Amino acid sequence: MNVIEGADLRGSYQASFDVVVVGSGPAGAAVALELSGSGARVAIVEEGPLVRRSELPEDGFSAMARLYRDLGANLTRGRAPMPIVQGRAVGGTSLVNGAISWRLPREVWDEWVSEDPPLSQALPWEELERTAKTVEQELCIGPTEEAVAGPKNLLLAKGAQALGLEHRPIRRNVRGCRGLGRCLQGCPEGNKTSMDVTYLPLACERGARIYSSVRVRRVCEERGSATGIEALSSGGARVQLAASQAVVLAASAVQTPALLLASGIRHGPTGEGFQCHPGVSMAGRFPQPVRAWEGATQGHEVIGLRGEGIKFEALGYDLAILAARLKGVGRELSREISSLDRWLNWGAAIRAAARGTVRPAGAKASVRFALLPEDMRKVRRGVRVLGEMMLAAGAEYVAPGVFGWHERVADRAVMARFEEEGPLDPRAYSMAVTHMFGTCRLGSDPNRSVLRPDFRHHAVDRLFVADSSAFPSNTGVNPQTAIITLARTCARRILGVRG
Repeated sequence: MNVIEGADLRGSYQASFDVVVVGSGPAGAAVALELSGSGARVAIVEEGPLVRRSELPEDGFSAMARLYRDLGANLTRGRAPMPIVQGRAVGGTSLVNGAISWRLPREVWDEWVSEDPPLSQALPWEELERTAKTVEQELCIGPTEEAVAGPKNLLLAKGAQALGLEHRPIRRNVRGCRGLGRCLQGCPEGNKTSMDVTYLPLACERGARIYSSVRVRRVCEERGSATGIEALSSGGARVQLAASQAVVLAASAVQTPALLLASGIRHGPTGEGFQCHPGVSMAGRFPQPVRAWEGATQGHEVIGLRGEGIKFEALGYDLAILAARLKGVGRELSREISSLDRWLNWGAAIRAAARGTVRPAGAKASVRFALLPEDMRKVRRGVRVLGEMMLAAGAEYVAPGVFGWHERVADRAVMARFEEEGPLDPRAYSMAVTHMFGTCRLGSDPNRSVLRPDFRHHAVDRLFVADSSAFPSNTGVNPQTAIITLARTCARRILGVRG
């Protein structure tokens, strides 16, 4: 790839392009691919490093230190702080996610259009579906094969079947997957079709240039138009990249609004309306070896309660992170670790109704977010079903991990009572934030949205936002394919303006 590494930039650096894209994850890579294919001179600016395949860490903690933003330890602010999980490297979160691929659900599109009817013309369903089909072909998206699923996924299917819940192999963006269980550390064989091995190299072949380890500090604006960006490289250089036609922000629903606000671009509800999919997980001990670190990292999902805003997934962690989730100290912990090959973790992702805010905080961003009572009822139901599925699949017992409730449960009848007996206080649960949306939402009303329906900023010309901050709401499913689909749509709107 055509990469200029920030560590090699010192002093000052200037360059000019047609389009500058901030962020190299699914949104930024998709925009860069589309625009470079049209002949535009494109720069892609990425805050994280370029990590080559031979440099990918094997253990989870090293991966978090090298590939994740703030070691995955940046917390939401509020009554019950939750870690925010984001990748920070060339390829963005696509480098370290589980490769789960969902199109934008039709019912979510219907919600958007019902709230803002002009979106039906700006984002025609048929165009989105055609684009999604192309993305699926390009990224080799298809169901997880049983041969690489591994016990953690097959047992989830067994548990869901016992409870009569709809389930299926997860559709994943992989090519030649061997079930190494390394998705969350970056696939060492390049078999996950993440942006670093697909769209970014192709965009570079078409002339795009990537700047890695370069943190954008400000969007430059002159006479109401975006003109480029100012940034700082890891080598200490002041970087100025001019954009003659467009600046495209694709830095995530956290970093994009923070950058806009830090740049003094405050029109509309910038940084408001933050939504996400909080996730809660559960560990279960099985009588036979299940080796959770083997097989497709996330290869099976239960969608029978998706209409209620709850989706279940198998989780795959490496040995170090799996061990960190066990309870006890001393001899008790030692006994648990000696049987580590018998433990599994499954999770429930919640389509939360709560909305929060994002604000810049120095070189970082601060997210304030608090779950609503209706969200906590979903969490409580999700924990109950997780435990019942594990026990139905043959677990000896489960460890719900909920403060103030049973540490271990071996009886399905006891687990079934959790939906009524379990706490509604979010502080009793260990949850994490993934899949973030809505902080620069697009819409027809400039007082209620940040972007026009064609992804252009309402107040600043030649400024576009292509990531999930443009989504009017969360989606209830893993959003990578939908992000790419809308980013490609955004790129076509930019081409229309250019043309």
